[in-house]
Amino acid sequence: MPRSLVILFGLSSFLLGEPEGTESPSAGNQEPVPSRPEAAPSSLADEIETSLARGVDYLVGAQNPNGSWGSARRTKALNVTAPIPGAHHAYRAGTSALALQGLLLSEDRRPETVAAIAKGEAWLMEHLPLLRRAEQRTIYNNWGHAYGIRALAALHHYHAGDADKQKAFAALAREQVEMLYRYEYLNGGWGYYDFVAHTQKPSGDPTSFTTATVLLAMHEGKETFGIELDEKVVQRALRCLAQQELPDGSYVYSLPHWKAPRRGINRPAGSLARTHACHLAQRVFGDKRITNARMLEWLGRLTRRDGFLADARKRPIPHETHFQLSGYFYHYGHYYASECFAALPEDQRASLREPLARLLLDKQEKDGSWWDYPLYDYHQAYGTGYALTTLARYRPGKASSD
Repeated sequence: MPRSLVILFGLSSFLLGEPEGTESPSAGNQEPVPSRPEAAPSSLADEIETSLARGVDYLVGAQNPNGSWGSARRTKALNVTAPIPGAHHAYRAGTSALALQGLLLSEDRRPETVAAIAKGEAWLMEHLPLLRRAEQRTIYNNWGHAYGIRALAALHHYHAGDADKQKAFAALAREQVEMLYRYEYLNGGWGYYDFVAHTQKPSGDPTSFTTATVLLAMHEGKETFGIELDEKVVQRALRCLAQQELPDGSYVYSLPHWKAPRRGINRPAGSLARTHACHLAQRVFGDKRITNARMLEWLGRLTRRDGFLADARKRPIPHETHFQLSGYFYHYGHYYASECFAALPEDQRASLREPLARLLLDKQEKDGSWWDYPLYDYHQAYGTGYALTTLARYRPGKASSD
């Protein structure tokens, strides 16, 4: 009998439900960052470039004839809540945007890669404007809008000097920001389910990580395209994030979880894949509390405690392991950790480059892909897209983005 699961890239509201005061192992967080020998820069650089090339080869080979990535095939008897056709439009948009961003940031410019980028660009420009909410309960499209903006920003830099293309990318990015305004939750911020009143403006529970994902995409839209953001929407989202932040630097899963801050998923190990995105989202919008030291602390913690996330990786049942973690948080968490890394000065981040990069290098599959959760036929493409962008940020000699 196939299991019915309600999932997407974040943790499942359906399975987690309303927070209850359950116990879980303590996540003590006082260890120093481990001192380990760094790989020689040339050696690490070579390993990263080889890994990136293998990942690019996978995406080039896995691209659909129409230029997108992923499909509704390969269910493996794991049924997920995916109202057709809208849910799969959202899955494919988010997956294709991540794959395209990964190809662009890999800086691989072999002819076959350039051709794949051109096909992916054409698909995105045609289909992203059509992306909408699937039905009342599911707002998976928020992921497609957010990652669509990030792919468009990467395309803008790729097509430097082509004013016509850059103008088209900017116009579509503005449309995607407007769509995110439309799907803002009543409490501020964003999520991807509405299990409450099924209202036009979603009445469900905003999640910390989806809110951070959207804020960072909107910020990149502002920085790249000069999009003037609606300050009221931004401030409501930042308030939503602040309401979910705990004194230890963790962020609860979703807004109602503030009532159960010691539940496993809300403890530091449970927040390991969320904190980087949430910290950075507050920082880029001017929160002075999110210092370099705070981001370094959590990057160091990721190098020590990645095992918690890795143990959940590839498990087909969400939340069955420590701290109620799920596989589909793995590459999401590392993607935003690398973005925090990229924002730090080189003299502060250098010792973390090799241990963070190694966590991704060691998990590449024989076919060149990366994946963390069996999601129809989307998981290898989105996982590889995440990983390519992540590893590209760890290249030795890569300048800080701050």
